[in-house]
Amino acid sequence: MTGVLVTGGTGKTGSALVELLRGNGVPVRVASRHPSAVDPDAVRFDWHDPATHPAALRGVDRVFLVPPLLSVDPMPLVEPFLAEAQRLGVRRVVLLGSAIVLPNAPGALELAAQVRAQPGWVVLRPSGFMQNFLSPHPVGERIRRHGEIRTAADDGRVGWIDARDIAAAASALLTAPGIEPGDQRDYLLTGPKALSYPDAAAIITARTGWPVRVVPIGVDEQAAGYRAAGMPAQFAAALAAVEDGIRTGREDQVSTAVLDLTGRPPRGFAEFVQEHATEWVSGG
Repeated sequence: MTGVLVTGGTGKTGSALVELLRGNGVPVRVASRHPSAVDPDAVRFDWHDPATHPAALRGVDRVFLVPPLLSVDPMPLVEPFLAEAQRLGVRRVVLLGSAIVLPNAPGALELAAQVRAQPGWVVLRPSGFMQNFLSPHPVGERIRRHGEIRTAADDGRVGWIDARDIAAAASALLTAPGIEPGDQRDYLLTGPKALSYPDAAAIITARTGWPVRVVPIGVDEQAAGYRAAGMPAQFAAALAAVEDGIRTGREDQVSTAVLDLTGRPPRGFAEFVQEHATEWVSGG
């Protein structure tokens, strides 16, 4: 099978990418921990079970790589997978990295550096996902149930991006014959405008009629909330600490990469909210 292996193939970005690739006639192998019984190209894949890796890779020449979720150090699990991909002749890996770097978590940076070091392999660094404002993400769940966003980021802004635009950028790099990474091994992906949490709350309120307020909290309280939502303690602490970086302006950046790669601009937050309005107003 000459085609694309999509790890995390049932996730927010992976499922959108699978749909795009199949729509363009590209053979896709969908990898997930719980593969669909009705999809002949679905395969079981678990980062914690290396025995599932060779079968997922065998016969494909391109990979969309979603690292282990909720991990501050993905390298021990991903490094052997990348070595196997090289051994089997995978010519392109597109890594779903992140523009937002977790504090005290160098493993993600090491992984991105290892991917960039290989010819034809590239890193996507998307900003915060617009889908975080929807359930089941803790932010989206709190909006839906309580009409509030609890944050330590104050008025700091993020270039929020729709996961579908990340998938479109990945599809372009995995399939379009006219796009070659060349010397560029890293793409910062954002939406068209950076917005603060108060900006986002105002847009949701205006577009849906569901009143959303912003409640300022500290980083420690945010970490406790993430732990209560089921996140591992170390990851919850790192994710909460990100908000201090947002507060100081570290994530206030916008790029044209989605337009450059796909030929169309990324979706704006207001458009995203309009599409998903009923997911908030249904309440708890």
